[in-house]
Amino acid sequence: MFNPETPLLTVDGIINVQDENGNWKGIVLIKRKYPPVGLALPGGFVDVGETVEHAVIREMKEETGLDVVIIRQFRVYSDPKRDPRRHTVSVVFECVARGEPKGSDDAKTAKIFSYSEIPFEKIVFDHAEIIKDYLSFTQAVFKKVK
Repeated sequence: MFNPETPLLTVDGIINVQDENGNWKGIVLIKRKYPPVGLALPGGFVDVGETVEHAVIREMKEETGLDVVIIRQFRVYSDPKRDPRRHTVSVVFECVARGEPKGSDDAKTAKIFSYSEIPFEKIVFDHAEIIKDYLSFTQAVFKKVK
């Protein structure tokens, strides 16, 4: 039987949170419970038989308690060094939600950070790069609405 070694498939969500008036508050970062410890985008592994779209909705709910709406697939990140534990490939989605996040599952806490106050020095994996790419993305949903 052929059993190739391949990277593991993951999803990450850039959750833009709106208040009740439709104003953008920022994005959600979680504080990880397990190593590597630090701040990260919420996300996780895609289950066998699951689409990446379902996986991101499930993972966002599990880690933040938020029901997200997917806006678009943002990008795929596949650098073999992006995760120190093993080679992973992440499909990153731009999402929106309303409400206050609450950390659960693999997230110790979940918090909204305004776009100008993201603590990049505390972010693990390649998530700082992902967020910087997103903030420079001219079609980002938070840039469309005033």
